[in-house]
Amino acid sequence: MGGVRTALYNYLYARQRGGDFILRIEDTDSRRFVPGAEAYIIEALRWCGILPNEGVDADGKVVETPSPEHPHAPYRQSQRRGIYRAYAEQLVRDGFAYYAFDSSEELERERSAAESRGETFIYNAASRQRLRNSLTLSEEETARLLESQTDWTIRFRMPEDRVVKMDDLIRGHIEVHSSTLDDKVLWKRADELPTYHLANIVDDHLMEITEVIRGEEWLPSLPLHYLLYEAFGWQDSMPRFAHLSLLLKPVGNGKLSKRDGDKMGFPVFPLQWTGADGERSHGYREDGYFPEAFVNMLAMLGWNPGTEQELFSLEELVQAFSMDKVQKAGAKFNPDKAKWYNKEYLRLKDEKELARLFLPVLEENGVCGADPAYVERVVALIKERATFVRDFWDIAWYLFRDPESYDEKDAAKFWKEENPARALELAAHVCSLAGDWNKERLEAEMEDYIRSREWPMGKVMNCLRLALAGRSSGLGIADIASLIGPEAFRRRIQTAKEKLG
Repeated sequence: MGGVRTALYNYLYARQRGGDFILRIEDTDSRRFVPGAEAYIIEALRWCGILPNEGVDADGKVVETPSPEHPHAPYRQSQRRGIYRAYAEQLVRDGFAYYAFDSSEELERERSAAESRGETFIYNAASRQRLRNSLTLSEEETARLLESQTDWTIRFRMPEDRVVKMDDLIRGHIEVHSSTLDDKVLWKRADELPTYHLANIVDDHLMEITEVIRGEEWLPSLPLHYLLYEAFGWQDSMPRFAHLSLLLKPVGNGKLSKRDGDKMGFPVFPLQWTGADGERSHGYREDGYFPEAFVNMLAMLGWNPGTEQELFSLEELVQAFSMDKVQKAGAKFNPDKAKWYNKEYLRLKDEKELARLFLPVLEENGVCGADPAYVERVVALIKERATFVRDFWDIAWYLFRDPESYDEKDAAKFWKEENPARALELAAHVCSLAGDWNKERLEAEMEDYIRSREWPMGKVMNCLRLALAGRSSGLGIADIASLIGPEAFRRRIQTAKEKLG
């Protein structure tokens, strides 16, 4: 969800300003590569209607060859690997980076030693002069290790005693002292791939990115990115940055997680996702949410239009969105509000579309070949009661199938004393009516018949509904009778008389 919201805000910002929204596949961390993730991201964005201007073609395939429509291809960073080392080496030559030969075991010993002193190890100006790198080794030894060793890295040389001054579109002015910052790895010899920091700075520059909107987990990296732009001499073309707040748990404090969704029974993924461990997670699409409801809900998690309006189409969001109304504080996710959005969008849809969506549900429940016109009439009657299309079956299954049993509690409560006889007498009167069999006429006839005999309206009607629907709650008797027709009405009354007595 958080990733989709980030993409959505980028999309809205770009569209509103006549810019381009670019989808770039950042796959340079070989240890965290997840098969299928790229296709999942593309499908999720397409389901939401968040369509990139660049990055993928009309078929949703990542573009690999430059063209007028896709001038910055390829868009997978793994296919751009030849670009990054040259820039990393440039930083070394200019004194902004250096080669580091420390093994993982050596760095772990440094961390352990620092912890034993109650400190935190940071690879920067305070420690790099005692570690194995090109700043402490001779040129000859450095050259030898570059040839013989396969796990060296290029690290950024964080300046000493420097206050890095930055501006964020959401958080305003920020200042950080360089003594708190690591000499981050920029490029790795082991897989000949850059880290996020170098790859994104280089690609953002080459792709002429003007704004970067991303999650707040990247805020601690902002000083390094500012310094990288400075080191390359690209300050004038540096994009503006905005770091979005976290999506928070529905209850308590902390970042929203998959565990929260599993525990409370709501999705945290846009589409169903199967992890590397084979565990399947719910998706909003598979749980029956409309994409426009999901997008609308996400837009309001951390952004406020400044009005009472809550329902926005994607085009309306494009017009209304503004970065100055994006909140700094985390946005608490409310699963009930997500359902509310879907309920509202369901109400806005026309009966023809809803009937088309309901037909597969009917088939799953053994109702095949249903008349679409009849399904539309049913949907028009019940859509105000539903949150999801799948709810239609639970609400009104008895409009498609005779009840085979009767709710025991309802039968014990209502099918007793003289009320069943009254209900059957009323049914017989209804069956004797000639002429139009429509809701208005049936409703008037039944009410007049009951009132003229001074019977208890609720008890008699509940008995009749039990006979027709197998339970005492549900739609109005006249609605049920007019939809199922006189033949099914007579048949159900006879069956109830035989089974209930």
